Amino acid sequence: MAIADTLNNPYTKWMEGKGPYASIVISSRVRLARNLTDYPFPHLQDEKIGREILELGRKAVTSPEMEQQVGKMDFVEMEALSPLDRLFLVEKHLISPQLAEEEGPPRGLALSEDESISIMFNEEDHIRLQVIYPALQLEEAWEQASKVDDILESSLDFAFDEQYGYLSCCPTNVGTGLRSSVMMHLPALAMTRMANKLFMELSKLGFVVRGMYGEGTEARGNLFQISNQITLGPSEEEIIANLAQVSRQVIEQEEMAREKMRKEGLAQLEDMVFRSYGILSNAYIISSEEAMAHLSNVRLGVDLGLLRDVQLQKLNELLVVTRPAYIRKIAGKDIDAFNRDFKRAEIIRKALSKI
Repeated sequence: MAIADTLNNPYTKWMEGKGPYASIVISSRVRLARNLTDYPFPHLQDEKIGREILELGRKAVTSPEMEQQVGKMDFVEMEALSPLDRLFLVEKHLISPQLAEEEGPPRGLALSEDESISIMFNEEDHIRLQVIYPALQLEEAWEQASKVDDILESSLDFAFDEQYGYLSCCPTNVGTGLRSSVMMHLPALAMTRMANKLFMELSKLGFVVRGMYGEGTEARGNLFQISNQITLGPSEEEIIANLAQVSRQVIEQEEMAREKMRKEGLAQLEDMVFRSYGILSNAYIISSEEAMAHLSNVRLGVDLGLLRDVQLQKLNELLVVTRPAYIRKIAGKDIDAFNRDFKRAEIIRKALSKI
C-alpha cells in the first residue's frame, strides 16, 4: 500500500483483533534506534547533512535486497505531507509525534505495504525502525525487526561501540537501542483499583507504563502501554522474553479480575456494558474522553461474551477514527470542538449500526 493510500484509510494491520490474547493485548511493538557513523545527531544537523541521510536511507529501504526479503517499501519526505496527514500517521501509531513536527532537520518515512513496518529518518536518531503487530506477538515483531535491521546494516555504517553497543542521541537508548512495548486493555484491573499497585511492581522490575500514545500521554479508555526501560546490559532476546513473560502475568491478573467482577456483580457489569453500548449507538454529541470510556466498556462486554455481534477489529478501528486528525480529514476542513464531538458521535453510530 502506497503512503498516499495509507493517508486515506484508517485501517492498519495492528487493528486485526486476531492472535494470542487479542481480547486483552491490542498490539505488540518493537522499535530500534540506530545512527550512522561520522554524521552528527539530527538535532545538530544542517540542511545538507540532513538530506544526505535521507538519501542514504531512501536507497537502503528501496534496495532489491529489501524488496526480496521483506517486501516493497514506500518512501516519502515528511515536508511533502500536510501537518494534518502527519498527525493522522501519529494517531495510527505508524510514526512518532517527534517525526511529525514541522521544525527540525529534513525528515523521512519508509512504510511497508501492510503498514506493519515503519522506518523513520532524522527523528531523535538517524533511524528509528518500528514493527507493530496485532495481539501478543513480541517475538514475531522482533524477528521481523531484526531482519530489516540486518538488511539496513548491510548498506549503512551504524555507529557501534564494543563496550556500549549501538550509540544513540538519548543515553537511555544506548546498548541494544531496543524498545519493546505491548498495548493492553485492562478495565478490570483499573476498576478494581489493582492497576496502580501492579504498575508500581512493574516499575521495580524495569518496566514503564504509559498511555496509548506512549511517553507523556495519559491512559484513557483503560488502555496502557507497557515497555522496557533498560536497553544496556541484557540482549535483545532477553528484553523481548522478559516483556513477554511480564505481559502474560498481567494478562493473568486481568483475567482473574474480570472473572471476579462477573461472579460478584454480573447485573452491574451487564448494566455498565449495555448502557455504554446504548449511548454509543444513539448519542449525537460525544467527547473523545467519553467515547474512549464507553468503548472500553463495550470491548469488555465483547470479551466476556455479553455482546456477541461486535468485532474487536471494529473497536480497534474506532480508536483511530474517533481521533481529531481523522475527523478533520473526513470533514475536509478545520472544525471546532463542538462540531468535532458531533462528527465523532456520527462516526460511532454508523460503525455500530453496520454490525
